[in-house]
Amino acid sequence: MSRVALVTGAGAGIGAATARALAADGFTVAVSDLDARAAVAVAAELPGALAVGLDVTSRASIEAAAEAARDLGPLEVWVSCAGVSTMAPFIELSEQEIDSCLAVNTRGVILCGQVAGRILIEQGTPGAIVNVASMASKRGAVPYLAHYVASKFAVLGLTQAMAVELAPHGIRVNCVCPGYVETPMQERELQWEARLGRMTVEEVRSSYLRDTPLGRLQSPEDVADAIAFLAGPRAAAITGEALSVNGGSFMD
Repeated sequence: MSRVALVTGAGAGIGAATARALAADGFTVAVSDLDARAAVAVAAELPGALAVGLDVTSRASIEAAAEAARDLGPLEVWVSCAGVSTMAPFIELSEQEIDSCLAVNTRGVILCGQVAGRILIEQGTPGAIVNVASMASKRGAVPYLAHYVASKFAVLGLTQAMAVELAPHGIRVNCVCPGYVETPMQERELQWEARLGRMTVEEVRSSYLRDTPLGRLQSPEDVADAIAFLAGPRAAAITGEALSVNGGSFMD
């Protein structure tokens, strides 16, 4: 019987790399994304994978995606990777920016965790939930991202709370805290921070590298490998943890 994993935000970046990593570990993956076409493209690379459109701000959409994934077999792993960001000085953040960020990055993780948790409990099988937080979950001194920081601090605390409540059911819940990762979202943030800070993109990139002892930006695969570890049997005794994947960045 297939070992099934569902990954949200899997149409690109960390989510897509995670879908590939889990497939390489023997999972049949439900590749979900708000951009259904992107999900289809990633799923086409993976044996037996299913592409599912998913809006993490809608419980009905999450439940529909979960039920579609269960057609592949019993659900074992859920990875909440969908996320959004914008940049602005704190006092200039619009209500729309704040609401959108919290709706996807925090409320979406809560709703996905509820759906995944209920399914795993109903199945009576152990499983793993991995939430994608951020190095901004551990330190708020991040320019122009106050709303994002708030949304990701919440994910770290949520992960700990979920882990305590779901442990009696054999469900492990952990999160990863990526640093500066070479993704389309990061590229947008480089442009935004350069404009807001009146710097060049290369000056901003250099500041990221100075902040990272290993001297390089992280790849999506760096983060995906950590997620796959937390989702797998080698992490059987790990729950409620926040694993930094940031090249040693002093942001922690």
